[in-house]
Amino acid sequence: MTIMLWQADISSRPQQNDRGETLWELVICAADGGWFHTAICPQKQVNAEWIAAQIKLAATDKLPTAIQVFRPQSLGLIQTAAQKLGIEVEATRRTIALKKLLQQQTQNYHNPNYQPLAIESPPPQPIPDYLMGEKWQFVTLTAGQLVADFADRPIPIVSMPDYLLPPHWGLGANVAIPGVIIYGATQSMRLARWIADTEPVSLNYLGDDPGGLVLDVGLADRWVMVTFNDAEVSQAARLYEARKRLVHGLHFLLVTPDDSGITYSGIWLLQSS
Repeated sequence: MTIMLWQADISSRPQQNDRGETLWELVICAADGGWFHTAICPQKQVNAEWIAAQIKLAATDKLPTAIQVFRPQSLGLIQTAAQKLGIEVEATRRTIALKKLLQQQTQNYHNPNYQPLAIESPPPQPIPDYLMGEKWQFVTLTAGQLVADFADRPIPIVSMPDYLLPPHWGLGANVAIPGVIIYGATQSMRLARWIADTEPVSLNYLGDDPGGLVLDVGLADRWVMVTFNDAEVSQAARLYEARKRLVHGLHFLLVTPDDSGITYSGIWLLQSS
């Protein structure tokens, strides 16, 4: 079966109609960015029926298999509309084509304060104590090592989607990809399963005093994985972030019981926006 994948968002815009009503805009596009459809209506008229009608209008002759949604506030409404049409909805931050389109549209509003991709996130929560590993460290692997050593290795949990692999971003085999290894000891597999269930997106350095690494998961949630006050570790964390910027935000998280290099519990290829 051929999967037809769309991406969609609906939210308010910094515009009003001639009656002073706030306008909302629905944006639908192909996941590959090949086409898009937009529709605007007053806030009081926004409902699942209207969205379903716009989806059918955009489809012309064939409805999508699934629609991806990145904004938590849009998810319920689009899910209800899609359900009426028998379309699955996937909640994911990985809506590259849609986010690019929304950023391009900001020039239409002439409002420098308008941030189309802004999402309110709750404060990061500490990871449960029983999942804490024994130690962790910053590391780098070449793009070639990352793909050759882990993409097809028999590891219980592997999340390395094709669209995040270094070759997709034009990165050569010798380019350094930064990452973090957590040595989980007896809790290694339990930690890996917990990370997988959270649907991780990126692992980011969160300032100093104290410093920490925060795992962004799902659509908006965040977890504090580790904290530190050591100046040397903070310097390494800043280098980690600098390296991410050189490789389109790509990085990885590896969970292993120990430093033997023999057994691994899980690996995730991630990307910071």
